[in-house]
Amino acid sequence: MAKNKPIVSKKALVEKKKVVKPKVKKVVYKRKEEEYITPEMTAANRAVAIKKIKGYGKKELEQFKVIILEKRDEILEQLQNLREQMLDPTTGEYINENSPYSLHMAEQGTDAMEREKTFLYAQRENKFLSYLEDSLKRIENGTYGICVECIEEPQHLCPTCPLIPKARLEAVPHSQLCLPMKQKQEKK
Repeated sequence: MAKNKPIVSKKALVEKKKVVKPKVKKVVYKRKEEEYITPEMTAANRAVAIKKIKGYGKKELEQFKVIILEKRDEILEQLQNLREQMLDPTTGEYINENSPYSLHMAEQGTDAMEREKTFLYAQRENKFLSYLEDSLKRIENGTYGICVECIEEPQHLCPTCPLIPKARLEAVPHSQLCLPMKQKQEKK
């Protein structure tokens, strides 16, 4: 009889060579701290820049405040008129789509469109009112009339840079940009 030889497969005889992959170090580029601009740094730079700028005097700021308050009162009156248009005089509630005044479907569509226009107009007026309120806060802070784009680095695009010209502030009292900067911004 034959000796029992262990059967060894060819695969077992071939030693597996381990493939060694070279380790690749990930390179992480770290920026210097000077390159990071934080909101605090920006605020600090603006505060320093604002101190250097001689803004409008108290008398001029009072004139602008009067203009803004007049516009604000006008907007509040318009908002009250819009509110009255949106309210049902008999119930005191907002007029809805099921209003008994519209009996025909075409009239209901027209009424719905008019209501939508009134709501959008009221929304627009509220936004303008918030701009006026922000302007009043800037007057109190002493930053009113300073172009926000020219605070840190005056662009000298207008003769009063970094101040917004008086004529522009009288026409658009909530303005935060001088006219050349606004036009530049709109082109983008």
